[in-house]
Amino acid sequence: MNTLFASRLHAVTAEYETLVSLKNTPVLPGNGIVERYKNPILTAAHAPVFWRYDMNPETNPYFMERFGINATFNAGAIKWKDKYILAVRVEGNDRKSFFAIAESPNGIDNFRFWDYPIVMPEIDNPDTNVYDMRLTAHEDGWIYGIFCTERKDPQAPAGDLSSAVAAAGIARTKDLKNWERLPDLKSKSQQRNVALHPEFVQGKYALYTRPQDGFIDAGSGGGIGWGLVDDMTKAEITEEKIINLRYYHTIKELKNGEGPHPIKTPKGWLHLAHGVRACAAGLRYVLYVYLTDLEDPTRIIAEPAGHILAPQEDERVGDVSNVLFTNGWIADDDGTVYLYYASCDTRMHVAVSSVDRLLDYCLHTAPDGFRSAASVQTLTEIIRKNQALK
Repeated sequence: MNTLFASRLHAVTAEYETLVSLKNTPVLPGNGIVERYKNPILTAAHAPVFWRYDMNPETNPYFMERFGINATFNAGAIKWKDKYILAVRVEGNDRKSFFAIAESPNGIDNFRFWDYPIVMPEIDNPDTNVYDMRLTAHEDGWIYGIFCTERKDPQAPAGDLSSAVAAAGIARTKDLKNWERLPDLKSKSQQRNVALHPEFVQGKYALYTRPQDGFIDAGSGGGIGWGLVDDMTKAEITEEKIINLRYYHTIKELKNGEGPHPIKTPKGWLHLAHGVRACAAGLRYVLYVYLTDLEDPTRIIAEPAGHILAPQEDERVGDVSNVLFTNGWIADDDGTVYLYYASCDTRMHVAVSSVDRLLDYCLHTAPDGFRSAASVQTLTEIIRKNQALK
């Protein structure tokens, strides 16, 4: 083994082990709703050394990267065999995304990727790119992964190498290693953002959707949709109902979409979603929560005004700036909730809360009044009550 290879192997491996073993700490005091954690939980540098480098000194004498990793983000999440599991969108330097499983013993640090990425079977019309998988352990006994599958727009004019069409890809597994690919979801509009409800509703599978007229623009798509499907092996939505609307001059005026599937609580289904608005810096993605009825998951009980998480400090910088996105969270048996979110299509973070705290936030925080005057009225009432305590 040559000296250069040996020294670089040692340095790169030591740097990797230091990173993945780093203890994470909460950023306190926080806002009382959630606690962010100091360090990202997954970055491109968390990709195993044996992914990125040819480890043979004969074929890689300079110990250089042979497969560059650009980003690790937009991960689905599930508790599996007492481990905190993320199905991570890993993007190579070649811009192609794929899925890989990372696990942690505690949900906040020490995430390590499994040895191999997920081998996702292709269908007759192969995907160009796949990403943003939501994981749902459904009551039918399967774990479903629903993700975006992207292909070049066949109607694009000659020379247009950017226009794309999107659909919801569907796969299922029993062990998170071997995946059965099912046909893509059929619907009237493009779907890049679909989550599966964990229980049957009226004897059918229920899907949260984000109908869009185009690949980027929501167009006539009015918000977070809801549709029922008879059979996930040939999933088709024939009727789509908007359950969480977009509104002018709010955090979700441009578009909004369900994050992971909702958490079942004694007071309703707890939802985590993203909202998008346009600003001078481009599109701004933030996260918000809302609560729906246990018996009728399409009926909103409560929705606090504004966001629960927005890009802060280093979270604002990355490949796609000013963006937070989520498609995974885990609720432990003790009520602790781990919210997994990505910043700027670059890295993964965790914030921690509890079912009780999130319910309190939903049920006792004022909804959006849609006017400046209404916001002042809400704030004035809080001040008045606090002043009365003196």
